[in-house]
Amino acid sequence: MQLDTASDENLMVVTVREDRMDAAIALDFKDAMRDLTSDGPDRVILNLEQVRFLDSSGLGALIGAMKQLGNRRKLELAGLNPAVEKVFKLTRMDSIFTIHANIAVALSGSTLEIAPSAGRAHAC
Repeated sequence: MQLDTASDENLMVVTVREDRMDAAIALDFKDAMRDLTSDGPDRVILNLEQVRFLDSSGLGALIGAMKQLGNRRKLELAGLNPAVEKVFKLTRMDSIFTIHANIAVALSGSTLEIAPSAGRAHAC
């Protein structure tokens, strides 16, 4: 499980560097997200542009990551490809998460800049 992060005082971007979010990495993902976001900004954007497949375990891990942030903090998603977006629509999770078309849209109004492999890497 490879995650990259970039953050400032207002937000953190976590980029998933995997093509699949499934049962094989779900627990590692939840643990890594807890470690990365335990004491960070109130707004966390999860960049999923490299994820091509998401199953129920991956979706559960995303929900778990959202719950770990609590009520005062927010997990937003960006860059869902059509197959992943379909999972969110079929499960109606698109009504639970704020979903941005891409990371540029998610960052509009922010001064944080994300380079292709910028930030801190977290490997599990």
